[in-house]
Amino acid sequence: MEVNYAQMRELKVGRYVVIDGEPCKIVEIETSAPGKHGAAKMRIVAIGIFDNQKRTLLKSADAEVEIPVLNKVNAQVVSVQENTAQVMDLTNYQIYEVAIPEDQKENVKPGTNVELIECLGKRAIFRVLGR
Repeated sequence: MEVNYAQMRELKVGRYVVIDGEPCKIVEIETSAPGKHGAAKMRIVAIGIFDNQKRTLLKSADAEVEIPVLNKVNAQVVSVQENTAQVMDLTNYQIYEVAIPEDQKENVKPGTNVELIECLGKRAIFRVLGR
């Protein structure tokens, strides 16, 4: 599992964080003022990269959180079955099966080049590059 660590106060909207073992993109951050005896709290709302589920993280501003390491890989679609595509990595020629996102179904065809995102042992089609 490839992750880095950062403090909650260093996070910004648009960056990534691991919540409940899932890499998520941050969409909203709220900070509360510090109390008389306590540290400031931060509430982060994020959307999962692979499952599009909304998740919330609530911790103090100086708490450590996991930041996922995202790898982008260029691949070519070898074949398409209903909701999955077989893709071949263009650097090491390995073949993977990945789910096709709903918004990309009409664009993913055999012979098409795509960009995959890899993180925490999972892969997903990030965008379609064309032929």
